[in-house]
Amino acid sequence: MVSDGYVPFVFSSDGNLTSQSFGEVIMATQPSQTPSLRFGQVVIGPPGSGKTIYCRGMQEFLSHLGRKVVVVNMDPANEGLPYPCAVDISELVTLDDVMEGLKLGPNGGLLYCMEYLEANLDWLETKLEEHSDCYFLFDCPGQVELYTHQNSVKNIFAQLAKWNFRLTAVHLVDSHYCADPAKFISVLCTSLSTMLHVELPHVNVLSKMDLIEQYGKLAFNLDFYTDVMDLTYLLDHLAADPFFRKFLKLNEKLAGVIQDYGLVSFVPLNVQDRESMTQVLRTVDKANGYCFGNLEERNLQAMMSAAVGADFQFTATLGVQERYVEDGEKTVEEEVMDL
Repeated sequence: MVSDGYVPFVFSSDGNLTSQSFGEVIMATQPSQTPSLRFGQVVIGPPGSGKTIYCRGMQEFLSHLGRKVVVVNMDPANEGLPYPCAVDISELVTLDDVMEGLKLGPNGGLLYCMEYLEANLDWLETKLEEHSDCYFLFDCPGQVELYTHQNSVKNIFAQLAKWNFRLTAVHLVDSHYCADPAKFISVLCTSLSTMLHVELPHVNVLSKMDLIEQYGKLAFNLDFYTDVMDLTYLLDHLAADPFFRKFLKLNEKLAGVIQDYGLVSFVPLNVQDRESMTQVLRTVDKANGYCFGNLEERNLQAMMSAAVGADFQFTATLGVQERYVEDGEKTVEEEVMDL
């Protein structure tokens, strides 16, 4: 028992005795309180892949589910936002000001903006602390270099993790690239490079599924592209083109790298389709651990599916194909002959 007014003596770093109040000693010995977990998504992808529309659709979808959603605009070039924005990077820096002041182009200006945000993370932390018990959507810029080899965005994501954010990277790519074998291999390489560089739980999404055959017919069923099956069949289609026949060995090596890692797969998405949005959200919640939390009432079947690990999506993919992919009257060989 310590009597009132007792002042204990403690040793300082230089070995001398110093006096401290009893309250200070108790506060020093107590462990610091860990802040609560905050979940969310960082929405990334090439320009025009539908990131802002996705954030708007996902915000409305989550609000209907009862989640309190906060959208953070991380794109300094994003003007005329279609959603209510709680935190906007344009309050800190804008691309137009950087381009005009430093005489930079749009790519160099965007890199500078991200480096500037990295240098002023205290501003971002202050803004985010104003919103507690929320689900966060980070609408990120569309420059591919930011997610493949430039470190500013990667460092920002790492700092968010230190602030107890549990985030999933949602990487959007246009679905119509599936109709072109060469472009689809490029998409696979970009997705794999992004996954390895960003270092977050990752969900690749084929966006704009209603436009998947806008520029051509698919050579295979949709599950071939979503599950990234044996790419040698895709190489056979490339070999049928005289231009790509010259680069057959290069394409074989690229396909080999993609299959050796075995990391890339896709979830089809149409923002206007509720079932499609539900499938993407389930995948994201499993990736960042939200489905195991206690923030809302959980669906037991979804939790057990996440716990087991294997989530077979063949039925869901087949349903998407029936809605958005037309049945071809010609065989694959006949289509190749037409090309």
